[in-house]
Amino acid sequence: MDLKWDDPRTRKFVTNAGLITTNGPFGSDVMAAEWTHHVSYAPSLMVVCVYSHHVTHPNIMKSREFGINLCSASQSIVSSIAGGSSGKDVDKIAVLKGMGVEFYKGKKINALMVKNAAMNAECKLHKAIELGDHTMFVGKVVEISASDELPLIYSNGKYWNFGSGIEKPAQKILDKINALVEKDRKR
Repeated sequence: MDLKWDDPRTRKFVTNAGLITTNGPFGSDVMAAEWTHHVSYAPSLMVVCVYSHHVTHPNIMKSREFGINLCSASQSIVSSIAGGSSGKDVDKIAVLKGMGVEFYKGKKINALMVKNAAMNAECKLHKAIELGDHTMFVGKVVEISASDELPLIYSNGKYWNFGSGIEKPAQKILDKINALVEKDRKR
C-alpha cells in the first residue's frame, strides 16, 4: 500500500519539529524534519529520515555528519522557513538570519547549529538505511545540549504547544494494576 504525504490517516502521529543542519556539496543548509528520534541511550543514537531529493541527503552522504536541533515552542517560524523551500533554490540559512535567527558553529561537526533550540545534538553518521522513499540516517551523538525551553509539537500539519499535563493514575489504581499483573504473571 502506498499513502500520499497528506493522507489524513497518517496525520495522527505527534512528533517534534526537528531542524537538520548540514554542510556539504550544497553548502550550509537547514531542513525541517518531523521524523527525528532518539533511538538508543548507549551508545546515544538519533535518526532522521530524509527524502533522497532533499539537499540534506547528499550533504549527509558526503560530510558523514549532521546536526539535530529540536525547535523550541517559540520557533514555529524557524521550522516553517526551514521546511518551506528547497536548499537547491534558496539559501535558507540567509533567510533565517534575515529573520533574526542566530546560529553557532558546531563544536565537533562542520555544520551550523540553531541557537535557542530546545535541544541541539551534533551527530556523526553511523549508518544510512534506505527505507521506502526515504533514507534513515542513524547518527552517533558526539555533542549534545538542551535548554529549559519546551519543544515545539507537530501534529496533523499544525504546530502545538504543550498544554496542561495529564496526571498519571492515582496510587489506588496503580496498586490494582500491580495486583492484577502479579495475579496474571506468566510462570
